Amino acid sequence: MDRSKILVTGGSGMVGTALKKILPEAIYLASQDGDLRNEFDVAHIFKEYKPQMVFHLAGKVGGVKANMDHLGDFFYDNILMNTNVLDACRQYNVKKVLSLLSTCVYPDDAKYPLSEEQIHNGIPHHTNFAYAHAKRMLDVQSRAYRIQHGCNFVTAIPNNIFGLHDNFDLENSHVIPAIIRKVYEAKQQNKNVVLWGDGNALREFTDTDDLAKILLFVMESYNDPASINIGNTNEISIKDTVNIIVDILGFKGEVVWDTSKPKGQYRKPMDNSKLIKLGWDVTSFTDFTTSLEKTCQWFEDSYPNVRGIN
Repeated sequence: MDRSKILVTGGSGMVGTALKKILPEAIYLASQDGDLRNEFDVAHIFKEYKPQMVFHLAGKVGGVKANMDHLGDFFYDNILMNTNVLDACRQYNVKKVLSLLSTCVYPDDAKYPLSEEQIHNGIPHHTNFAYAHAKRMLDVQSRAYRIQHGCNFVTAIPNNIFGLHDNFDLENSHVIPAIIRKVYEAKQQNKNVVLWGDGNALREFTDTDDLAKILLFVMESYNDPASINIGNTNEISIKDTVNIIVDILGFKGEVVWDTSKPKGQYRKPMDNSKLIKLGWDVTSFTDFTTSLEKTCQWFEDSYPNVRGIN
């Protein structure tokens, strides 16, 4: 495969930036290259580049607050992006497409660990149901095009991703970048830090550099219609995550938990046995504390010139 014929949507985002480190020859699209919500922009992009493979990583994403405040926007923008990109891939005979979903596609009352066949077995969590349904439809469209048109469209489900070039906007960021920014700025201002929830929720986190390697592996190795879970499955509480970040950043103030704020699902552990059977070595995942140290150091070195602040 000519790697110069690989196109990556969301190329300037956290995952796209990580993928570029190991796949520099590919074409990386950013928002200035066209509006993926506009079918004419998308058609122009595919006509110009004529890709043979596509990593579809673009999406409107955010944390609990952003999802709750902008349910309609999250649904509308993601539905349009996904529909336009996949249909352009069909029209321009792209040989393979790998699209990124999210663990929020799983039902709120799913059985643990989360296994791929459960995706459509119930309603998602109420805090992000609109985004979750848009991502579910990406899976539906991929399988429908496979059946009707013979398209080799596959979908992968990561858990919580973090790392360099993350979004640190407090309105739109996910949990780790939000914690890092809040703790760092509280330290600079000599204040206590206030965080949402009670810290007891459990999450699984995957370093974005590890995820990029898995995506390339899945693109080369996986061709089934069903989604595949990808990511590190070691659970850790939000409170323990905060304690590690506090230690790394040298924060000496008090951590205050605002229990009046949403705390999301208590846990959503993932079953990654399909990825392991495919041949992925789970011992290759970067140590969580090491990843946090790297991310915090990058944030400190880059502040305030990071996404979501500048």
